[in-house]
This record gives sequence, C-alpha cells and structure tokens, in this order.
Amino acid sequence: MIPNRSHLLSVLGTTVIVLIFFAVTLSSASAQLNTEFQIRKISPSIISTPTLNYVTGPVKPSRSKNWMELEVTFEWHPRSSVEKFADDVIVNYYVLMTEKSVDSPNGTLLTGQVTLVSVPAKTSTPRRTVMYLSHRTMQHFSGGKDHYSPQSVLNNIGVTISYHGKVVAEKSLNGSGEWWKNYQPVTGYLVSKEMSPFAPLFSDYYEDVKKP
Repeated sequence: MIPNRSHLLSVLGTTVIVLIFFAVTLSSASAQLNTEFQIRKISPSIISTPTLNYVTGPVKPSRSKNWMELEVTFEWHPRSSVEKFADDVIVNYYVLMTEKSVDSPNGTLLTGQVTLVSVPAKTSTPRRTVMYLSHRTMQHFSGGKDHYSPQSVLNNIGVTISYHGKVVAEKSLNGSGEWWKNYQPVTGYLVSKEMSPFAPLFSDYYEDVKKP
C-alpha cells in the first residue's frame, strides 16, 4: 500500500522537528563543554568568628558570632595552551534573603563582587573564591533572628564569572537563568574575605583578590 501525500508530509515534518531538537541539544552540550570557565558548586555554610589571642593591649571580652560563608568552586580550562594565568576574573554574587518587607516584598537581593588575579589554568585542584555575610547582616535581613541556618535566611544564591568583559559562566543554588535581574540590588552588605575577620586565614585555599 502506497502512503498518501498527507501522511508523507506528516512523517517528514515530525522527522524535521526531531532532527532540529537533537541539533539544538547537541549545540547546547557542545557550548557547555567548550566553556572556558565552569562554576562547579556554590556552598553556603555557617562559620564562627575566629578567636585571636591579643596580649599586648587591653582585653575586650566578646562572644564569637556566626557568619555565613559563601564559597564558590570553579575551574578554568583555556582554549589556548599559551594562557597559563588569568587576571581580572570578576565574580559577582547575588544573594536573595528570605525576609520580606514593604520595600522588598519578594525578599532583599544583596550583591557583591570580587576580582581575582593570577588564576591558574587546568589544575587538578578546583579553584575557590568566597564572600561572607556578617551576623548582624543576617539579623537585619531575617527579621531579627539570632539563630539561623543557610536554609532559614537564604532563598537563593546566583553567581556569575566575567572575563575579558563578558559573562563566561553562571550558576544558581536553586534553579537556573538570570533570576536576579527581577530584583532591585542592594550593595554594601556582602563582605570579601580581606574585609572580614577571616582575612588572615585560609591564605592558600582561596584565589588571590585584586587589591584596590
């Protein structure tokens, strides 16, 4: 039995759609594989303020507070074998807090940025960078809570990496896409390691940050 023309056109149309789907899928996979920078993980955790012994001045008693550590693990695999180190690698953090207010009915978006230098290429150890939220900041944007976990004060975290003036990698703790563009950013609350109590710690664990 010879199939009629309409049946052939239907089969042909379905075949074309399937081929286009696979072409788009392969293209997306190829683009991801060819991305020089890849963000592997975003890890929020609670960490206590380090206690430093100070014996040459006045004693000022204080209780160690909890800070939120926002660690990002990433890799850089340049296409050119000539490139060994990357400078001016910009990492942007977008941290959406759970607490809602009149001014921020969907939660407050805190933003911060660090610029990394001398990032090595193709190492067996993943590269890491970090920013912090202070105890007081978490109180401020969690309705005054004194005890918290990442899940209780954070709604989402987005991270982008920019290199040579363009975004080359992005990742979110929950979901995908540039969801942070739907919020009004608030700056000045995220703290880089150099401006935190953890500045003298973990010196060789995180990537170097460009000095102002």
